[in-house]
Amino acid sequence: MSQPPPDDLTLSLKNVAASPGDVPDSLNLMLQTTRGDIKGIFHPVEGGAGAAIFVGGAMGGLDGPANSLFKRIPDKLRDSAVSCLRLHYRHPDDLEECVLDVLAGCSFLKGIGATDIVLVGHSFGGAVVIKAGQLHEMVRAVVSMSPQLHGTRQVESLGKPLLLIHGATDSVLDSEASEDIFRRALDPKRLVLYGDTGHSLIQASISVERELASWIPARLAAEVMETGRSEEWPEGIDPDTL
Repeated sequence: MSQPPPDDLTLSLKNVAASPGDVPDSLNLMLQTTRGDIKGIFHPVEGGAGAAIFVGGAMGGLDGPANSLFKRIPDKLRDSAVSCLRLHYRHPDDLEECVLDVLAGCSFLKGIGATDIVLVGHSFGGAVVIKAGQLHEMVRAVVSMSPQLHGTRQVESLGKPLLLIHGATDSVLDSEASEDIFRRALDPKRLVLYGDTGHSLIQASISVERELASWIPARLAAEVMETGRSEEWPEGIDPDTL
């Protein structure tokens, strides 16, 4: 069951300002809230009620890891009628405020007709989406990439499909963080470790894109997900040559 945020951490969406985006079929957004403005880029798709929200690490940003994955993935999800919202935090590195930003994004999507949402976050944002996923009833699944441990203490309460992605050679946040989260999370859950891959997942950018392009629509369609853990090599890397 979703839980409301504490009274001293409430945020309300007041207005939305939109202008044509630099990327085709996109809109630059300003979500005006009672706690300040949230910048974002929206990639709408007509005919679908499913959507995904993407947030970055402790510095925020809109493009994400893995060679600007968040900028590329909307085109991959368009054929599945999944609209995408990329958000930049009001106060990067403030976990509670950033969770509120994601919840505001959910409110925006609900207001334009979305009924089902997948949250995707990287690094610090990996913890943000786990927490936000506990708090909003429209969230159907969560993707946490290269996550930090702080903020995931209650992952057992998520109660929704969880995909964890981590680089095995991450020197910023050790992959043991994802292992720990995986152990504590309830089923269904999946952990993918990419060999010879660091924190930003650059080496596995193509593989991660393909993983999300299939996993997100499947969760929005409520397809059955099996729990599992795998160690894989990024596309184009032959482990025998290392």
